[in-house]
Amino acid sequence: MPKTPAPKALSDHALELIARRFKALSESSRLRLIHTLQSGEMSVGELVEETGLTQTNTSRHLQVLVETGILKRRKKGLNVYYAIADQGIFDLCEAVCGSIQQRLERHVEAFAGN
Repeated sequence: MPKTPAPKALSDHALELIARRFKALSESSRLRLIHTLQSGEMSVGELVEETGLTQTNTSRHLQVLVETGILKRRKKGLNVYYAIADQGIFDLCEAVCGSIQQRLERHVEAFAGN
C-alpha cells in the first residue's frame, strides 16, 4: 500500500491563521452570508434583505469574514460591496457538507432498518 506523504510542518502563526478561519466558519450566520455571496457581489443592504439578518449583525459578521480573508470588500459611493475573496472556501464547505450528508444518510438507514 502506498504511503501517504507526511503533512507539511506548519508554523505556530500558520496554525493560528487556520484556527481563526475555522472559528469564522463556526457561526451559522456567517455561513449564510457566504452561501448568499456565492451568486456574486452584494451590498450590505442586499445581504440584509437576502439573509434576514439585522444590519448590525450583518456588518459584524462581514467584518470577521473580511479579516480572515474569506471575503473582500470595495466601496462605491456610500455603498460597501462584498464578494468571495477565496473561492477555495466552497471546496471546504462541500467537503464538510458532503460528510454531513453521508452521516445523515447512515442515520436514516439505521432507523429505517428498525
